[in-house]
Amino acid sequence: MKLHEYQSKELLAKFGVPVAKGDVTSDPAEAKAIAERLGGRVVVKAQVLMGGRGKAGGVKLFDDAEAAGEFAKELIGKRLVSIQNPTGLIVEKILVVETIDIAEEYYVAILLDRNIQKSIVMISREGGVEIEEVAEHNPDAIVKFAVDPKWGLCDYEIRNAIAKANIPKPARNQMVKMIKQLVQAYEAADAEMVEINPCALTPEGKLIAADAKVSIDDNAMYRHPEYQSTSADSAEDPIEAEASNRGIAYVRLGGTIGIMGNGAGLVMQSIDEISAAGGTAANFLDVGGGAQAERVKSCMEVILMDPNVKGIFINIFGGITRVDEVAKGVLTAFSQMDIKVPVVARIEGTAVEEGRKILEGSIIQTANSAREGANLIVSLAK
Repeated sequence: MKLHEYQSKELLAKFGVPVAKGDVTSDPAEAKAIAERLGGRVVVKAQVLMGGRGKAGGVKLFDDAEAAGEFAKELIGKRLVSIQNPTGLIVEKILVVETIDIAEEYYVAILLDRNIQKSIVMISREGGVEIEEVAEHNPDAIVKFAVDPKWGLCDYEIRNAIAKANIPKPARNQMVKMIKQLVQAYEAADAEMVEINPCALTPEGKLIAADAKVSIDDNAMYRHPEYQSTSADSAEDPIEAEASNRGIAYVRLGGTIGIMGNGAGLVMQSIDEISAAGGTAANFLDVGGGAQAERVKSCMEVILMDPNVKGIFINIFGGITRVDEVAKGVLTAFSQMDIKVPVVARIEGTAVEEGRKILEGSIIQTANSAREGANLIVSLAK
């Protein structure tokens, strides 16, 4: 789960990381007041979880509080659209922070490397741009080293990496301290990533986190109730955000065949079968156990929010849950909806014959296997 910039900075500040002074608000008048308190020379930033918000017009510098307040009035409630997020997100909050004079920009991050099953520290002197671009065009500019899960960080490891990254000497001691603080924040927050880009060196020689991103492991959210309200916002896609609000495991994939299954493995099998049949999956959606009518209806509504969906494939295996009960839930849900795309269901398991009889005569066509169902729905959707 991604945190907003203001939340990320609040978290890092708790562990001593220097951040720019500022405050978050959803009120244009308060935005002006914050700008006045900071001397008028500020940056106003839209607090939306999407890439490219600056290019989309969501970040702007000002030299006086009056202009900052006027921009805040325009920005709050506006839908920002970017290349990364063509559907856009509504700006509900903005962050007003003091402008930082920057002499140099660096990149610092702590993130989980699943390949080596350890957290790693990444440092680069080329901050302020997408790290993917640096990795592609100048991979030697990125220095990485692992954090030992038993012993943690050693000063000599940090100093060696900082020197290897060619960070100027005036900033090195500060960066050693900052990296230790970042690792503390990373571990305390159960984070998968903590990123500062840019990590700014001011003309006075002070190192500051000019921007910050934090992503928390979803499985640890029960330990961080203070971020529960942000959970739905963490999806950059509005349909994913709505699914999160409804407690539905949904990922938008960009294809044309909507998929619903009970169990992650079954859904992934469905995606593979749709691909093998020449189609493209519109989504990953795990309906969970039971598949009661209200739950099925809610899931179908989420799938159909995607205008690209031309057909729906349901893949249900009834183990403990009887297939006939699942079929009743699906049929009840569909009777309450106006579904205008073809639907194919592959249902298997306990009481499967009874389940198939229940679906007879409905808009749902049944298949004996996932492969048969995938071929059928791809054909019907065309």
